[in-house]
Amino acid sequence: MTWLKTLHVTCVLLSGTGFFIRGIWMMRESEWLNHKMVKIVPHVVDTVLLVSAIALMFRIQQYPVTHSWLTAKVIGLFAYIGFGMMALRRGKTKQQRILFWCLALLAFTYIVGVAVTRRPFIIV
Repeated sequence: MTWLKTLHVTCVLLSGTGFFIRGIWMMRESEWLNHKMVKIVPHVVDTVLLVSAIALMFRIQQYPVTHSWLTAKVIGLFAYIGFGMMALRRGKTKQQRILFWCLALLAFTYIVGVAVTRRPFIIV
């Protein structure tokens, strides 16, 4: 495993774990969600994650639209981002935020499954 892939996988784990924990805090209405570092660190991790993903894409010379598994990951990423925004910021009720948090976790699981199998139509 190259250092770039290790960096990418580490950021995936940090991003997913961080999102999971923030969802728990959202459900508990924890003050931790308002902590400055909780608002900054996810952006840093996700930026490194995205940059490492783009670098890996060029390194392995496989691109979205050309390779269906990468297309599926990008579509899953958009779903994850949208659901995540609804879960942690824009959901009007706690029930909505919890629903979107669960949907975001499913999208995240799908993305990881596609990455591991390199198949766009996995059963999660």
